[in-house]
Amino acid sequence: MTTNEVAVAEKLLQVNAVKLNTDQPFTWASGWKSPIYCDNRQVLSFPYERDFIKSELCSVIFEKFPEADALAGVATAGIAWGAMAADQLKLPYMYVRPKPKEHGMGNQIEGSYREGQKVLVIEDLISTGKSSLQVCEVLQKAGLTVIGMVSIFTYGFPQATTAFAEAGIPLYSLSNYKVLVNAAVKKGILSGDQLNSLLNWRNDPAGWGR
Repeated sequence: MTTNEVAVAEKLLQVNAVKLNTDQPFTWASGWKSPIYCDNRQVLSFPYERDFIKSELCSVIFEKFPEADALAGVATAGIAWGAMAADQLKLPYMYVRPKPKEHGMGNQIEGSYREGQKVLVIEDLISTGKSSLQVCEVLQKAGLTVIGMVSIFTYGFPQATTAFAEAGIPLYSLSNYKVLVNAAVKKGILSGDQLNSLLNWRNDPAGWGR
C-alpha cells in the first residue's frame, strides 16, 4: 500500500487524537471498558496534520479504487474526510446519515447519485464494523454499488475482518491499533507494562478490566 501506517499513527498521537489511559479506562457506547479512545476529528483542527492524512487517504483511493465514480462519507466523523478527498480527486460526493432525516425530504443519503454508481465509502474509524457496514447496506438498497471502504484507523478486531469479508466489501485503513501502540512506546508515551495491558485489551476487549 502507498500509505505509511507508522507516520499516520504518529500524526494521530501528535495532535492527541488518540488518548491512552490504562489506569482510568474509557467507556464505549457498547459498555466496553477501553484503555484507548480514538477521535480523528481532532486532526481537523491542525492544518499540516490534516493535509497529511488527506493526502494519504487520496493515495489509497487512487491506488486501490481507481474505478470509483463517487465517494460517500459516514456521518458524522467521516463527512469532512470524505469531502476533502472528493475535492482533491474531483469526484462526486455524498454522505449517509445514521437514520433518515425526520423532516424535510426525509433523506438518509444526502447528495446527488444515480443507480449503479460505483461508490467508495469513507470512514474515520473501524471498531466492530457493524455501523460502517450498515451505511453500505443503505447505499446498496438505494441501488448504488459499494466497491469498498477506506478508513483512517482500525482496531483490527477479528469480528470486523470477518464481517467485511462476509459482506464482500474490501476494507483498507491508513493505520491500525498494533502500529499505533508500538509508536506510542517508541515515543515514550507508553511503558512496557502499559503496552502489555493494551495488547491484552486488544485480544479480549469485552472482558478486559473485569
